Amino acid sequence: MSDNPLGKQTVYPSTYDPDLLFPVSRAENRSKILNAPDQLPFGGFDHWRAYELSWLSPTGQPVAALADILVPCDSPFLIESKSMKLYFNSLNMKMFKNTESVRARIALDLGEVAGAAVQVSLYACDDALMHTSHVPDGCLLDDLTVNASVYHPDPALLQCQPDTEVSETLYSHLFRSNCPITAQPDWGSIRIQYQGSAIDHHSLLLYLISYRQHEGFHEHCVEQIFQDLSAACRPRELQVSINFLRRGGLEINPLRSSNKSVALQPLPRLLRQ
Repeated sequence: MSDNPLGKQTVYPSTYDPDLLFPVSRAENRSKILNAPDQLPFGGFDHWRAYELSWLSPTGQPVAALADILVPCDSPFLIESKSMKLYFNSLNMKMFKNTESVRARIALDLGEVAGAAVQVSLYACDDALMHTSHVPDGCLLDDLTVNASVYHPDPALLQCQPDTEVSETLYSHLFRSNCPITAQPDWGSIRIQYQGSAIDHHSLLLYLISYRQHEGFHEHCVEQIFQDLSAACRPRELQVSINFLRRGGLEINPLRSSNKSVALQPLPRLLRQ
């Protein structure tokens, strides 16, 4: 990953340059948690929300917008976040005929790097759809009191009740992991929806806290949690998503589901985002 721009002194581009986008193979990290990385046990997507998007109209007047970006999880590559930020900055001084031409260009550029079709939607900065905030539905784990001492992922912490069947949604705002390149903290709100043997709430909170010193990409953290929960409790249905806080004008919300045909659609923006 020597060409990865993350963690290096940055020169912000003044001209459009799609080569700034840096792909990261999903296979390498998946080989650590999946027996057959080419046979995914989940469906899902990576939902990016971009807040710092601008270009020039044919008259040279700047245009500002927001974007929803959906990358399917079966794409061979994820897109490194800082490279995406630099790419968006490279659009700042480029003229486009209209908003649709910008949307189409971004979708094409991101899709070529991800190795799969990427869905892109652009919005005006005052579009209420992009600014509506939500409180997660379900049971908040953060009100529990636990004695935590493990701060690296440990699935042995998970406890289930095989004789008790439930259908519930759990969430926590205490999730933190760290960038595998810079070790900077990544904060997020995690939501777990499942049907099957009841997961002990205290043990689940301890398990989620155990990511506090873990270094991993956002997307891989969600996949590791999905796999650990699947192995420990064998739910009939499972969906895991994390709404990470924005950095550099970008936020990412990865989602993985046992429903492999889960619809690709933007996740609700949470209050803390």
